[in-house]
Amino acid sequence: MPASAAPAHYARVKQHLLDGMARGDWPAGARLPSESELVAQFGLSRMTVNRALRELAADGRITRVAGVGSFVAEKKPQSTLLHIASIGNEVRARGHAYDFDLLTAQASPAPLAAAEALEVAPGTRLAHVLGVHRDNGTPVQLEERWVNPRLAPRFLAQDWRRTTPSDYLVQHVPYDEIEHLVDAVLPTAEQARLLEMPSRAPCLLLTRRTFSALQPVTWVRCWHPADRFQLGSRFARHGH
Repeated sequence: MPASAAPAHYARVKQHLLDGMARGDWPAGARLPSESELVAQFGLSRMTVNRALRELAADGRITRVAGVGSFVAEKKPQSTLLHIASIGNEVRARGHAYDFDLLTAQASPAPLAAAEALEVAPGTRLAHVLGVHRDNGTPVQLEERWVNPRLAPRFLAQDWRRTTPSDYLVQHVPYDEIEHLVDAVLPTAEQARLLEMPSRAPCLLLTRRTFSALQPVTWVRCWHPADRFQLGSRFARHGH
């Protein structure tokens, strides 16, 4: 390989750590070799090794704790956009503990945005739910949901310790169309407090409407700390 094509020294350290993680030498949560150990192993400067670790942290592959060390990052939970996924089932499938903290469940006058989304007059009384979904105790989703009670009359009568708003609606209120929108946003101070995250850190905001016989049933907004959660889909093209 020509000298001009040789990888930078920090890139060699970075690739060494990535290869070890891929082989399972350092599984999620494992402590990586220290800067001093990597300096001695590669015969490089501390600045060079530090750059490799900084880039891995920026890529979300490791977490660094001052005075403690560097650790392999847990893979972010991912929720699909192709259908209405159960966040509780997704968390449990990873072997983690799932909890739902219910903050609000009541009939409330529809604000303008909810009224427009559900195609009712502003002030119409709608079912309103606000809650936080947790993965191993860490908030991964703040959910605010408005539901047309005419189409889901028993929605507010549920025991939310046994089910979630989304799971109940999927199981009991048929839908034939879903609308999804995803935006990158900054949380309000109150949203950041509920999600236990810095107010200047970004969120992924998933906005969803579901329809039954062309009538909007529910309008929900879900905020996810971007460093803890992913939204994505995989699908096959018809005919291939």
